Amino acid sequence: MRITRFTDYSLRVLIYLAAQEDGRLSTIQEIADSYDISKNHLMKVVHQLNQKGYIATVRGKNGGMRLYRDPQDINIGALVRETEEELSIVECFSRDNACKITPACSLRGMFGEALQAFLCVLDKYTLAEVVQSKHRPELLRLLQVM
Repeated sequence: MRITRFTDYSLRVLIYLAAQEDGRLSTIQEIADSYDISKNHLMKVVHQLNQKGYIATVRGKNGGMRLYRDPQDINIGALVRETEEELSIVECFSRDNACKITPACSLRGMFGEALQAFLCVLDKYTLAEVVQSKHRPELLRLLQVM
């Protein structure tokens, strides 16, 4: 299973914001610079995270964003489900399935079970566990979070 860049960037934004000790406001530019990724890509991600209630944004000269929810309340599995447009890992999962052998193929069941196992593992973790791990000092250093 491969998650989309949108989900990857969503996770990165939330990790960056959760790493802020005092809940200070962060900008899209800071996050883009920290990860060395496109600001334009992040703008759409931040907009969606705001709409879904993961982050709060403040407009204006000294504006930015911070987490809206407590990191312990942000489940990684739920986030992946919300940010992935389609979890179709094989064609027969999609609405426009055109595979001829679908009625006689066992792969749909096997891949369905694998997808559920993948999501079940992610359901065990929260954003707090991601940023509060034994690797936190290194994470802060790499993100240049002060």
